[in-house]
Amino acid sequence: MAEILLLPFGSAGDVFPFIWLGRQLMARGHHVRMITACLFEDNARRAGLDFIPLGEKDEFEAMIRDPRIWQSGIGTKVVFEFAAKSVEPYLAAIESCGQVDLMLAPVTAFAGRLAREKHGIPLITVHLQPAVFVSAYETPLLHPAMRFFNKLPVWLKKRILSLPNPVDLFALPKVRRICAAHGVRPPRSLWREWWDSPDGVLAMFPDWFAAPQPDWPANLLQWTFPLEDLAKEQVLKPELLAFLSSGERPVVFTPGSANVQAARFFAVAAAAVQRIGCRAVFVTREPKQVPQGLPASILTVEYAPFSTLLRHAAVFVHHGGVGTMSQGFAAGVPQLIMAMAHDQPDNAARLERLGAGLGLNVRQFTPERVALELKRLLNDAAIRQAALECAAKVKDAPSRDVLLQWVESHLE
Repeated sequence: MAEILLLPFGSAGDVFPFIWLGRQLMARGHHVRMITACLFEDNARRAGLDFIPLGEKDEFEAMIRDPRIWQSGIGTKVVFEFAAKSVEPYLAAIESCGQVDLMLAPVTAFAGRLAREKHGIPLITVHLQPAVFVSAYETPLLHPAMRFFNKLPVWLKKRILSLPNPVDLFALPKVRRICAAHGVRPPRSLWREWWDSPDGVLAMFPDWFAAPQPDWPANLLQWTFPLEDLAKEQVLKPELLAFLSSGERPVVFTPGSANVQAARFFAVAAAAVQRIGCRAVFVTREPKQVPQGLPASILTVEYAPFSTLLRHAAVFVHHGGVGTMSQGFAAGVPQLIMAMAHDQPDNAARLERLGAGLGLNVRQFTPERVALELKRLLNDAAIRQAALECAAKVKDAPSRDVLLQWVESHLE
């Protein structure tokens, strides 16, 4: 039995895939502990993982309530500054675990890489979305301006990408100071030296969603979407089941589990569905974001596992997080994305290339436009067929044994 640490960083879409990995590794007899924001302690423990809470709940809540987090470009700065601030408590939690045989962490869990350099613990970097691979061949659409960048020849893109990266401006100075304090040689660049672990890189999305590129790491395993949503622990509530069985398939709306500033999203959603006369389910951890006085054709719930709920949906409207989108793929439901920041614009672009849905930016997300696009998604046979083809691809997943044996091959 090996001692394995999971070090996710971020919202539910970032944490749930690591819960899935933990379930699989525990089933093979390993002792698995998760270190992340205390907000996810109940989720992890209900899945059977040992849990070490990181920081105070108020700290994580303060980050996700910062309105800048959903602004293109600026949101990345907020996340990486918080990631740098979390390095020392993360490292202290890792060091409290004693003997550790393997760590799995995203690039934003800088303490994982620091622990590797300081203690020699093997580390697998886990990338959950293709936007993390800033390739010169297929550069992710992280900003609308990247559409023009992608038209440049590869040699020119390589030169531009060799320039200083903004990530280093956001987090590198603090990380360098912490490294020096722990006797570890500081990286000259997080982007060039710490982005991918030399031990191994795991891409948790399939090649039909993002094909591997020549400049991706050589020590990489690309698998598929983990599709963890805690459905084993949380069934649909009776009120929701009654609503789903009482009429036509609804449109499901969610702005993402970390979005606590979604009042406009739900106001637009309510106006759009009433315009075209369809039913809807609003999913939000903060129901107070939803307009008051909605008709009985719209039901608001705080949480529902999408793997179960989306079986009953006609269309899925969301923010474009890769975990949320992958549930839409698995259900074979046409999707509409309101992309704001981070990996969301790139995920929306990939959805459109697959023909399984449409993407809008925040300015385009108006009652008139959303109503128009919902009509198209409800009635366009080609989009619905493409969505079903995506579901078939998700179902045709590779063997878990391939993934788990690869992970185990990195044990110390």
